[in-house]
Amino acid sequence: MKIEAKRAFKDEIYEQFARIGKAFSSASRLELIDLLAQRERRVDDLAEETGMSVANTSRHLQVLRRERLVQRRKDGTRAFYTLADPSVYRAWRALRALAETRLAEVETTVQHYLTDRASMTALSAEELKTRLERDDVILLDVRPEPEYDAGHIPGARSLPIDELAAHIEALPGGHEVVAYCRGPYCVYSDEAVRRLRDRGYEAHRLAGGLPDWAAAGHPVERTAA
Repeated sequence: MKIEAKRAFKDEIYEQFARIGKAFSSASRLELIDLLAQRERRVDDLAEETGMSVANTSRHLQVLRRERLVQRRKDGTRAFYTLADPSVYRAWRALRALAETRLAEVETTVQHYLTDRASMTALSAEELKTRLERDDVILLDVRPEPEYDAGHIPGARSLPIDELAAHIEALPGGHEVVAYCRGPYCVYSDEAVRRLRDRGYEAHRLAGGLPDWAAAGHPVERTAA
């Protein structure tokens, strides 16, 4: 290959790789990827979750779709979005881990907003798997029910955070409780652990969420069609 052709090849191939980096360069798009890792969603659903306008949400989705990171399914006049394949979540997970390692501001932000997290025991996926095999913990999925239906850890009970206070007394005593939600920076599990402890339960949080459990190769159950 001539020097000129080699340079042209390098310029073009790295430009293609950079397209993915550009798609990942928006905080809003990263949050959309995190939400789509839970289940298929409509634009208005994503807009409500993120606090963005429907128009702005749609624009971000089009960027992700153009780079083949998400795909769209039409059902009549309704459009549903989902991640293109599991590798998209793995890429986001790797980016998140790199930021946790290299940026002290990540931990500073966690400490500022999640002030009692340091006092909470966080179980790894492997630790939880062992505890479930021993059948000595109650596992709660505190995400919204549609997300539980789309995929959950086998043996988990669906108890959305908004319903926890009304049903907490129905949980059997004598067992430790582990709560999990969407991921390591989802606050539902922190809130659940706090409420459970206030009621006298020994409660812990799962370090990751359902997508992290699945990415580690552990089984996932689905109840939705």
